[in-house]
Amino acid sequence: MKMRYYLTAVVAVSLVGILSLSDTKPNLAQAAAPASAKGQAEPVEEDMHEFMEYVFQPTYKRLKQTMAAEPADSAAWKGIKSDGLILAEGGNLLLLRGPAENAEAWAKHSTAVRQEGAKLYQAGKKKDFAAASASYRAMLTNCNACHTEFADGEHQLAP
Repeated sequence: MKMRYYLTAVVAVSLVGILSLSDTKPNLAQAAAPASAKGQAEPVEEDMHEFMEYVFQPTYKRLKQTMAAEPADSAAWKGIKSDGLILAEGGNLLLLRGPAENAEAWAKHSTAVRQEGAKLYQAGKKKDFAAASASYRAMLTNCNACHTEFADGEHQLAP
């Protein structure tokens, strides 16, 4: 008898849960909330040139100096790790800003930035200048290819 009562209670609670999940009334407070309030990523700066100038350009300029010669101290290696991680995560931010046209190429370049930035970060953690240099140069090659494709060849970067 106790088992039957228990099973009936479980079924009743389950049905209440299912019925509440099938409620088709919209949650107007949630629908009216902006994407960021819903936990979705959304760009803060819509203009790609502004975004690149203030997110990627400072990182590139720091790395250009740091990567000119093998770092002599921990502070320089920390800079490489930091900038590598910023670039890797920046690749994720680029994926949010894909254009309507040629989105597949944009995603390819954005993913390459993320991958090479991650490799640069890992090389910095290991203090491996040869690997860091290879990742840095591969990233610049990818950046330049993307700038050729999406910025009419402007903003070419040099190591």
